[in-house]
Amino acid sequence: MRGLRRLQRPAERGRLTGVNDILLLLGDRSTLARQPAFGIEEADGAAALDAYHRLRRDVFVDEQGLFAAHDRDERDEDPRTVVLVARDPGGAVLGGVRLGPVDGGPDLGWWSGGRLAVARAARGPRGIGAALVRAACARAETEGVLRFEATVQARNEPLFRRLGWTPVRPVTVADTPHTLMRWPIRRIGAQAEAAKSALGPLLAGLSPGGAGFVGDDGAPVPGSDVIAACDAILPSMVERDPEWAGWCAVLVNVNDLAAMGATPVGLLDALAARDASHAARVLSGLRRAAAAYGTPILGGHTQLGVPAALTVTALGRTRHPVPGGAGRPGHQVRLTADLAGAWRPGYHGRQWDSTTGRRADELRAMTGAVAAARPAAAKDVSMAGIAGTLGMLAEASGCAAVLDVAAVPRPGAATAGDWLTCFPGYAIVSTDAPGRPPLPAGPAVSAVCGELTEGQGVGLRWPDGAVTQAVTGAVTGLGRA
Repeated sequence: MRGLRRLQRPAERGRLTGVNDILLLLGDRSTLARQPAFGIEEADGAAALDAYHRLRRDVFVDEQGLFAAHDRDERDEDPRTVVLVARDPGGAVLGGVRLGPVDGGPDLGWWSGGRLAVARAARGPRGIGAALVRAACARAETEGVLRFEATVQARNEPLFRRLGWTPVRPVTVADTPHTLMRWPIRRIGAQAEAAKSALGPLLAGLSPGGAGFVGDDGAPVPGSDVIAACDAILPSMVERDPEWAGWCAVLVNVNDLAAMGATPVGLLDALAARDASHAARVLSGLRRAAAAYGTPILGGHTQLGVPAALTVTALGRTRHPVPGGAGRPGHQVRLTADLAGAWRPGYHGRQWDSTTGRRADELRAMTGAVAAARPAAAKDVSMAGIAGTLGMLAEASGCAAVLDVAAVPRPGAATAGDWLTCFPGYAIVSTDAPGRPPLPAGPAVSAVCGELTEGQGVGLRWPDGAVTQAVTGAVTGLGRA
């Protein structure tokens, strides 16, 4: 927690006392004086939970009279519910709060917090209530939550406003005025901005891709049926995971061609490495991926004795490239994604590896899907994530998009927040008129999960009909294609 240290568990507190004794013997009273008056931790044992429930009864039943006998409900029985408690240095529970999914259905990344209680004697300038609220917000975002709300007693609304929450509407709980409030989670917008917002100013005057294809996954070569794509791999990834970097260099380029309906015909690589051994590991990944996708490495350049770097250019062919900016308001949004696989070790929540375990025929079925279905617009999901890539498609099409969170195909092992912001291996966002058939992408899953609308940005639509804004405006600044 920000500004708070986590207290030792009871079994460790003897050692804590010993440390304090040593500080006293050394005369270091200033260090002792700076120690916080409380710490916040998850209540992961029966004793802590019992103490929290007793505190809730003291506050909500005995003190405030909101409930007749107890305030327990089904949320307390949900194993996904998280309880955070504030303890003093002696281990006594001074306050607590709970948070978890809003109902017993699948976890869509919509959580609520509640039952915030602080012991009467512990209230005041120490700010235990505010610290618990901040801790709940941090924990929700860590859990991949994209919508976090709380019903707050009207008298506590100013506290939540000061902490950055925004009011949604007045509600009544236990015959008492409350306000439904929402914590602003900017994860998707921040991801899209970090990955793509510099492109518009940097590329001004270049019109990458050419008229009708500005900002697209690949660029049609004038006067031919050739599509060219080029991607660089993060140098840190080339350094720490060279085989995976080599595989991904092929993967991302083939996906770029696939999103435009092009058939890959060859690859060119530019590799820099500290030594021959490291270069060999990168090239091993390149060769394996090229063989799996049936795309030859035509040539390239290799330089040793320099910092790691890897860039691959891919060439493909199609007489009728599918643009990324031909969506129109009223088009349905479809996500076609391979949900098999798992998080790549070392990249949990950031890179989903669905491709290294696939057969060559399965990979080629997926990369041929856009060419077979020819939707109005399509984009390969990039480092901006699913929602950010949809924002890029909408921006290039001159419109906005709404994404139905519950309808997005998602692996069971990925939270909503992680899945909508990660690099998913194989995923295509496409749009088309209602009633068009899905992309025939072999083992990948395809579902309609939103629509294009007038305006700018990307909204997330939830099962209750509420729409929260994930991307507020243009993603790249490149404008219409």
